[in-house]
Amino acid sequence: LLYYKYTSSPIENLNQLFTFYESNCFSLGLLGRVRLAPQGVNVTIGGKLSLLHNHIAALLDSYGGFFEGTDFKLASCDEPLSMEVAKECGFTSLSIRIVKELVTLSSNPLIKTPSISNAGRHLSALEFHSVLQNSGELLKEESPIDFKKLVLLDARNLYETRIGKFESPEVETLDPVTRQYSDLPAWIDSNADKLRGNCVLMYCTGGIRCEMASAYIRSKGAGFENVFQKENSQYACELCQKHGKVAQSVPLVNDNSPEVILACDVGTAPTDCPTPLSASHSQLPCMPGSSKKLRILCLHGFRQNASSFKGRTASLAKKLKSLAEFVFVNAPHELPFIYQPRKPDKQCISSPPHHDYSPPTKNCSKKYAWLVAPDFNKKEATHWERIDKPFDPLQYQQQTEGFTESLLYLKSVVSKDGPFDGILGFSQGAAMVALICAERGRLDLELGFRFVILCSGFAVNLAGHEKGSITLPTLHVFGSEDGGDRQISSGFSRDLSSYFEDGCRVIIEHDSGHIIPTRPPYIDEVKEFLRRFM
Repeated sequence: LLYYKYTSSPIENLNQLFTFYESNCFSLGLLGRVRLAPQGVNVTIGGKLSLLHNHIAALLDSYGGFFEGTDFKLASCDEPLSMEVAKECGFTSLSIRIVKELVTLSSNPLIKTPSISNAGRHLSALEFHSVLQNSGELLKEESPIDFKKLVLLDARNLYETRIGKFESPEVETLDPVTRQYSDLPAWIDSNADKLRGNCVLMYCTGGIRCEMASAYIRSKGAGFENVFQKENSQYACELCQKHGKVAQSVPLVNDNSPEVILACDVGTAPTDCPTPLSASHSQLPCMPGSSKKLRILCLHGFRQNASSFKGRTASLAKKLKSLAEFVFVNAPHELPFIYQPRKPDKQCISSPPHHDYSPPTKNCSKKYAWLVAPDFNKKEATHWERIDKPFDPLQYQQQTEGFTESLLYLKSVVSKDGPFDGILGFSQGAAMVALICAERGRLDLELGFRFVILCSGFAVNLAGHEKGSITLPTLHVFGSEDGGDRQISSGFSRDLSSYFEDGCRVIIEHDSGHIIPTRPPYIDEVKEFLRRFM
């Protein structure tokens, strides 16, 4: 199921809409990608056809006014989908994000995003081909502004054009040959003379990119007013291609129906077809495999720092180097240097008189925390503080303050160094991450993580949240009851996992203590979890 919807005024409560999609898609077992932005939604999801219909019904029931007139593109498949194909096409997990823009027009910060209200006029499939066949004469009759000629602009990326093209001998076709959509504005800028004064007919793979691209062309002012885009834009069935069902001509849109016609339905559709594929193109993949690694933000434990945590996880990073890139940051709360004085050796008669000397501060690495005790006295670590009483093994249960400062700090990290696909927390870092997950519905959080990894974690300030209420995909890694973790017992880590919805969580219990295990079978389970998001 594919659909998108732009709105004339910004969506006021994106968090409420996020909660709807999260609850509805998880309950129906739908997988794919959902993007929510102030100006609308963009959705590509898969599942059982009956459940997709249920999704549409629930959407219209809850947000009927907003989605009125939306073109819901449904495509059915007659046979089960192989997991190999599902992985390549991104249908092995559900990713819901709140983003600034539904589609990124350009990575250039100097290019201003145009108003979607200025997008080109939609043409039905019948109108589109009528205009194409008569070289734009029909549009000349109704256009208030004269144009020199009709040009056809293919707004798809290069790999998407290989399935075929719309062509007419009397119409010039402009193919930007872009590798990615964000390259299109630069091509439009450098080829403005080919567009100025002409009538521009556009098509793409789902419609949403034509909306923004046509608005960008029209924003150039005089000479760029006549821009039209094809309604019910084509969606090439990549799954059918991968099963070897590519035909000599691929129907894109049935003029008599708003539904998408798939490549495997060839022979039953009208003659709304692009140029036939060559034999060589039929063997090309429909979508290049992504070699991009997952970017994971890593949060260290209490009284640690980014450098030490990077060293402790060096083996993990090495084992996962083909899948993930780890980024380490220090927590914002700097802790004082503390020490316990050595006791004199009473058994040694010749022992010299005992003197209490504090350790040198030179070359000592600073230590940090994400959460601190209520009586924490914030000051720079310039000297050592003597602690006479033993360390409390349950001190982490009193470290309940400092969340807001840490959250603001992480927002700045994501803004500066992001985006990140996932976030990993160890010990207190895991407690911090879990609290972020629990509060993301209440707070205006736009961190954009698709998954979470919690290692040797425990719950902090979660008493007001229901068990099973957090629906973000999560991997929990902790020591078993006999696992030797003398700092965080398995019971506390298991209690933390109970706040996450059962269908969204994966639990790995190991026997390696207060560490993240890197030997089989544990590392294989970690790899399996990460591959869901590749």
